[in-house]
Amino acid sequence: MHEMSLMGDILQLIQEDATDKGIQQIDKVELIVGEISNAMPDALRMAFDIFRDQNLHLFTETAELVLHIEEAKAKCVLCELEYRPDQKIALCPSCLVPSGKVLSGETFQILSYEGRN
Repeated sequence: MHEMSLMGDILQLIQEDATDKGIQQIDKVELIVGEISNAMPDALRMAFDIFRDQNLHLFTETAELVLHIEEAKAKCVLCELEYRPDQKIALCPSCLVPSGKVLSGETFQILSYEGRN
């Protein structure tokens, strides 16, 4: 489950930024997770809960993870149909060729976090 590693990296970045800003405890973390980003939302939630429970010096007991799911969109470079792929390389539903250019859905980033001194 690579989500544990991803969450660890995310929380390390947040902790470093929070330390620089004098924030002592984190209340909320918001991420943007694309549908085809290869990060599973449920696994990210589980990883966050584990890190939160093991790091109460960094997180409040009620700290929450909010995920904003970015819808996947692609456009066929042959017929120009826009469609919703279920993976990064998907067949165009019109011409059945794997020629789609991903327009959205691959994002995996920190949107924001909230904390207190």
